[in-house]
Amino acid sequence: MSKIAQIIFTPWDKPYDFSFEEFDLLVGDSVVVKTELGTEVGRVVSIIDAKKVDDKEREIKPISRKVTTADLNKVSDATKQKGPAIEYCRKATEKYGLGMKIVDCHFSFDGGRITFAFIADGRVDFRQLVKDLTHHFQKSIRLHQIGIRDEAKMSGDFGTCGRKLCCKGFLNELGNITSELAEQQQISHRGSDRLSGICGRLRCCLAYEKDLYDDLAKNLPAIGTVIKTKKGKGEVIGWHTLRQTVDLKLEGKDGNKGDIIEINPNE
Repeated sequence: MSKIAQIIFTPWDKPYDFSFEEFDLLVGDSVVVKTELGTEVGRVVSIIDAKKVDDKEREIKPISRKVTTADLNKVSDATKQKGPAIEYCRKATEKYGLGMKIVDCHFSFDGGRITFAFIADGRVDFRQLVKDLTHHFQKSIRLHQIGIRDEAKMSGDFGTCGRKLCCKGFLNELGNITSELAEQQQISHRGSDRLSGICGRLRCCLAYEKDLYDDLAKNLPAIGTVIKTKKGKGEVIGWHTLRQTVDLKLEGKDGNKGDIIEINPNE
C-alpha cells in the first residue's frame, strides 16, 4: 500500500506530497523527486497514510529514490554558490531601486533554475531584475515572495520562553494566527509587544489552546444573553473561560443600574 511523504525543498516553502511504496522512508531522509519544474532533492518532514489525503483527485507524483553520496556532494557544491548569488541579486535590486529584501536562494538539483526568496511590503515589478539575473547566471530565474514569519522560520532563534522557535523546530506549516485568538484567551490586554514573536507577528503558540477554549466556551451563555441566577436576573457582559464563570450585570430596581458580579451560570 502506497504512503505519502511530505517533502520540503527550502526552509521557506511549504511541504509537498509525494507517494512511495517500494522502499522504506523515515522522517529526516533526503530523497530525489521529479517536480513540475524539474528534478529536486528534498527532505521528508512527515509520513501519512494515503487514505488520509483529502483531495484524492489530484495527481501525486512518486518519489524517484533516496539520495546517494554523489547527490549530496552535488547539493553541497550548489550550496557554496548561494552566498555570491545572493550578494549579486541584492546589488541588482539596489541598482533598479526595488523595495525588496533578498533573504535566501535555492539552486535546483538539476542545475537549470535558481529561486530567490524575498520580502517586500507589497507588489514589486521585478521584470528588469529577472532579465538581469537570467543574463548573469544563464539559468531560469524565479522570484518567490515570502512573509516575515517565513524569514523567522528560516533563520531560527529562541523565543521569550527560552526554547527554539516552534516554526524552526516542528511547525511544518504556519497557520493563520489572528487577534481573535488573543481575545478568546482573554490576553489581548497584554499588548502587541508581549503577544508578538521575534518576527513581529502574533505568536504561533496562541493557536495551541484554541480547541480547549472552543470546548470550554460551549458551556457558557453568549455575551448579551439575559439569564436568571440565584443572585438575580441579569445580562452576560463578559466571560472568564478557564474559570467557567461570567460577568453578569444585574437588573437594578426602578431603572437604576445594577451591580456587576462574577458568577458560575451553571450553578
